[in-house]
Amino acid sequence: MPTTEKVRHLGAAELLDNVVDRGSFVSWDAPAREPEVSAEYFRDLAIARERSGTNESVITGAGLIRGRRVAVIVSEFSFLAGSIGHAAAERIVAAVERATAEGLPLLAGPASGGTRMQEGTLAFLSMVKITGAVRAHRQAGLPYLVYLRHPTTGGVMASWGSLGHINVAEPGALLGFLGPRVYEALYGEAFPADVQTSENLFSKGLIDGVVEPGQLAGLVARALDILCGEKAALPQAPATLAVRPAAADAWTSIGISRHPRRPDLRQLLKFGAVDALPLNGTGQGEKDPGLLLALARFGGQSCIVLGHARPLRKAAAGMGPGSLREARRGMKLAEELRLPLLTVIDTAGAALSQEAEEGGLAGEIARSLHELIGLAAPSVSVLLGQGSGGGALALLPADRTIAAQHSWLSPLPPEGASAIVHRTVEHAPAMAQAQGVNVASLYAHGLVDHIVDERDDASLEPREFCVRMARAIEYELASIAGLPVDGLIAARSAKYRNLGAR
Repeated sequence: MPTTEKVRHLGAAELLDNVVDRGSFVSWDAPAREPEVSAEYFRDLAIARERSGTNESVITGAGLIRGRRVAVIVSEFSFLAGSIGHAAAERIVAAVERATAEGLPLLAGPASGGTRMQEGTLAFLSMVKITGAVRAHRQAGLPYLVYLRHPTTGGVMASWGSLGHINVAEPGALLGFLGPRVYEALYGEAFPADVQTSENLFSKGLIDGVVEPGQLAGLVARALDILCGEKAALPQAPATLAVRPAAADAWTSIGISRHPRRPDLRQLLKFGAVDALPLNGTGQGEKDPGLLLALARFGGQSCIVLGHARPLRKAAAGMGPGSLREARRGMKLAEELRLPLLTVIDTAGAALSQEAEEGGLAGEIARSLHELIGLAAPSVSVLLGQGSGGGALALLPADRTIAAQHSWLSPLPPEGASAIVHRTVEHAPAMAQAQGVNVASLYAHGLVDHIVDERDDASLEPREFCVRMARAIEYELASIAGLPVDGLIAARSAKYRNLGAR
C-alpha cells in the first residue's frame, strides 16, 4: 500500500470490536494512578481523557476470540499519542502478569509514540519492567501475539511491540525506532520515505505479515488453534510403519529425487497439514527464500515446522546463512511454546558464494547442529528428497527421522564426490552407492526410523504421497509428545553417538 494513500486507522475500542467476540470483553483496568505532576501536565491529562474517552493510553482486559479466552492490551493513540508513562506501564505489567497467572494467551495491539516525555527517565525505564513481564509470560510457555498499529515507534517498538512469538501489522502503518519528526528536527531533512512501513518491514523479514483489522480475529484464532490446541491421543499406527527401503540403487533414487515435479515442503503442508500458518524471516532483518518456517497441525498434532523450500527457479541460489538464522528462530519457538519441532530436509546444497561465506554459513551450520542436538523440545526430521552437504545436515538431528523411499543424504552431491576422488563426475553413480547415501543404507545404520513409500515415484502421485507422509509425521510427533525433555535429549545424543554401531 503506498504510504501517500490516506488510511483511516482504528482506535482501541474499534479494534476490540473487530477482534473480540461481541459482548465478551471484560476490562481489567483499575483507576489510573498518576505520579506527582505539574499543573500543565495535569491539564494535558484531563484534556487527553476527555478527547479519547479513556483514562489512560492503554486498555487491558480479556475476551473471547472465536470462542477462545485471550488477554488483550490495546493502545489508544488519541491519549497523548499512546505514550507510556508510569500509570500506563503499571497497567500493562499488571495485565501481562494476570494473563500469565491465569494461563492465557496474550494479544497486544500497540500504537504509540513511545515514552511519555512529560515523565522523563522514569517513564523511559518502565520499558524494562514491561519487557520483564513479557519475558516471564513467554517462559511460562504462553503465546504472545503482537499486532502493530499506526504508528508504533520509540520505546514501545523497542520493547513489548517487538517481542511477539508472531508479529504482524496493519497495512500502511508507520513502524520504527526513530520517529520521523525527531529525525527531521535533528538533521534538518525528512527521513527516507517508505522505510518505516509495514510492507517494507515484511519484505525485510522483520514482521510475519501485513493484516487488515477485519482479518485479525481469524489469524489469531488459527494461530491459537495450533499453539493451544488440545493434546490428541496417539493416532492409529500408519501402514508406513511396515514399509522397507526401495530395491532401487542409490543413483536411481537420486535421479527420482531430482524430478522437478517432485512434491516439496509447500505441497506437504498444502495436502498433508490440517492447517499451516507461515511465518516470515528471522525477525532481525533477514529473509532468505531457501527456508520455510510455519506453525502447523498434522492431524491432532501441532508443531513448529522449518524446512528447505525448493527453489522455484532453476538458477536460484542455494540456502544461505540467513536461512539457518531463521531456522534457529523456529527452534526457539518450539522450546518456548513447548511444541514439537518438525524439520524437513530437501536441498541440493547450501549456497556457494562470497555472500554466504562472509555471512558466516559454516558457523550457522555449526550453531544449528548445536541447537538441534540439545533442543529442549521433541523433534522429528524428514528426509523428503535431496539431502546434500552441510545445508542438509544442519536440519537433521532429531528424536525420530522419517524418510521418503527415494530421499538421500550425502556430504556432497555425488558428482562432487566423484570429482574429488576421480577428477571427473563420471563415477558419480558408483560413488553414491559406495558412500551409502540412500535410505537402505541409512536405515541399516539406524539413522532412519520410519520409511514412507513412493509407489514408485512421488512425482507421479504428489497428493497421495503427501497424505501418507503427513500420517507418518502425525504418528511420530504423537509418539514423542509429552515425553520428558531430559530423556529425549539424552536418547537423541546417544543415537548420534552410536550411529553405525549396529
